Amino acid sequence: MSKKKNIASPITASLGTGRVVKNTGSSYIVRLQSGKEAACRIKGNFRIKGIRTTNPVAVGDIVEVSKAADDADYITAILPRSNYIIRRASNLSKESHILASNIDLAILVATLREPATTTTFIDRFLATAEAYSVNAALVINKEDMWDDIDRELADALKNLYSSIGYPVFFVSAATGDGLTELTGFISGKISLLAGNSGVGKSSLINALVPDANLKTGEISDIHHTGTHTTTFSEMIDLPGGGALIDIPGVRGFGTIDFKPEEVGHFFPEIFRFSRECRYSDCKHTGEPGCAVIPAVENHYISESRYASYLSILEEASEEEGADKYRKPF
Repeated sequence: MSKKKNIASPITASLGTGRVVKNTGSSYIVRLQSGKEAACRIKGNFRIKGIRTTNPVAVGDIVEVSKAADDADYITAILPRSNYIIRRASNLSKESHILASNIDLAILVATLREPATTTTFIDRFLATAEAYSVNAALVINKEDMWDDIDRELADALKNLYSSIGYPVFFVSAATGDGLTELTGFISGKISLLAGNSGVGKSSLINALVPDANLKTGEISDIHHTGTHTTTFSEMIDLPGGGALIDIPGVRGFGTIDFKPEEVGHFFPEIFRFSRECRYSDCKHTGEPGCAVIPAVENHYISESRYASYLSILEEASEEEGADKYRKPF
């Protein structure tokens, strides 16, 4: 006996356009222009510019919504994105995952302990924001837990990243310290909020949006890492205007589709010095006439940032080499 094909119901009426505000796994919640929210499924092919992505529709997308004969609501088209930001779906994957689209700001929430956010993670996030032309900022949470050594480290990180051009905020979601300044900065903007599991994103959102009531997790006593309390991406309106896009916590931040010759462009201070290199295609790994390596040796570029650059460069070079031998099907 042959199986009956599952044929989607024909579209009967357009509901207009709206913004995707949540991904529930089985559907997307779209806030229509009327203010009503609709749980929508996908109808059609949404591959954008050949991006190999695990989620063709992202929170922040402006979409067209239609009602079908079975009374279900469907996303039938994605309007052009003003921008988007992606990361590698997994360390072994060649696919990307769209974190958010149509955003004004990408904020990384970091912590100095329980868990400690590495500078490599910070730099990979910032480089990705640069690659997709999204303004970025750094929020260092759990200030209430710092001792004198932590304070010195926090000040050093602030001096480093603010000197490059990234706004840096010290906050405590537990006590409310620093939240007034942060609130003023994000008000009226649509901001992506990312970070390792356990850095307190949910607690921070609850402090910024009192009625958000997001679930918060505990830190593992053994591994000093957090648990995933955010399962799917969601847009949360700010009381003073604007919104935060909360995404699940990640343990690593893999870059994807970076060309080796472009990696230096995504580190503003390295790019500035690279203009003085003898060769325009200098990779800053020992080539004659390189201006970047002397800048590192003379502390105009931090060693941690240069190490992060090299790690991304190596990853990009390996990926490019693999692509040369990959069959075109």
